Amino acid sequence: MHIAILTFDGFNELDSLIAYGMLSRLRLLGDTEWQVSIASPTARVTSMNGLTIDAHIGLPEACAADAVLIGSGMKTREVAQDSGIMDQLQLDPQRQLIAAQCSGTYLLAKLGLTGRLSACTDNSSKPWVQAAGVQVVNQPFVAHGNIATAGGCLAAQYLSAWLLTRLKGEAEAREVVHYFAPVGEKESTVARAMAHVLSHPHAMAA
Repeated sequence: MHIAILTFDGFNELDSLIAYGMLSRLRLLGDTEWQVSIASPTARVTSMNGLTIDAHIGLPEACAADAVLIGSGMKTREVAQDSGIMDQLQLDPQRQLIAAQCSGTYLLAKLGLTGRLSACTDNSSKPWVQAAGVQVVNQPFVAHGNIATAGGCLAAQYLSAWLLTRLKGEAEAREVVHYFAPVGEKESTVARAMAHVLSHPHAMAA
């Protein structure tokens, strides 16, 4: 099982790396078939705050993954205008799970994947995400079939919980969220995250 986290120059560290940390938990627990990769159009990308990281894979390999998470960043609109990048993003919700966070929802719209679906984004990105034709809702997380979106950096936990639930099952998702939740708030954090995930149809693993 392979999850690719699309990460571009100017990326928001929390969006990509919270999800990377949470989703990688299963491999630490011994699931050797579980793989999480940072996917970028270049070998290295630098975040909005100057953190440079190496990509594991390129965009073509990411498009073949079982699930793709599109992170956000300060250069998302530049990415959307770069045909050299966008033409490589051959994503298909019929064969893979697709998640997007904050301005990543804008890329979903530009790829023609939002349609008339409601979606989430952050407050800063909201005006131009709406201008792209997206029906933005005032929620941290929403899912429609194989597409999910989240708004706000810390909503990465909800996308991670959704991907884990869909790909591995509710028990695994609960374990991961519980592990990362603050001490003294573990039960409430798990309950809140799973309430978001399980309130949507098709939430459970196939």
